Amino acid sequence: MKTFIIIFTFIAGIFCGKAQQLVYKPVNPAFGGDTFNYQWLLSSANAQNQFDEKKDYSNLLGNANSLDSFSQSINRQVLSELSRKLFEDQFGQGSVQPGNYLFGSLYLQITTTAQGLLINILDTSTGDQSEIVIPK
Repeated sequence: MKTFIIIFTFIAGIFCGKAQQLVYKPVNPAFGGDTFNYQWLLSSANAQNQFDEKKDYSNLLGNANSLDSFSQSINRQVLSELSRKLFEDQFGQGSVQPGNYLFGSLYLQITTTAQGLLINILDTSTGDQSEIVIPK
């Protein structure tokens, strides 16, 4: 009797099931949606907009000095060359001698330890310090 009820319920469920077509209706009025959605979409976009029209963005690059830019570029190139030579020394060709180096406001102290090559970097302008160990 129990199996008869289960089979009957299953068969009744098959015949009672209904289907419908999926219909896409756009929300945005620019793509055929309801024109009454325009105000809601505009207010939603304005609420998410983080750009401030009242703020003056014209002076962002006004303080950039060409001499400062040139010195920063030279410092970046020297540090890039030093890091390339350090990696070549540890993993390929090249030679970096342990010692103390000064590049602009960066003071580098390179020493050889039992763990590998130890590089202490001190930014003399801010006092920030970093330590890098390149294993043998």
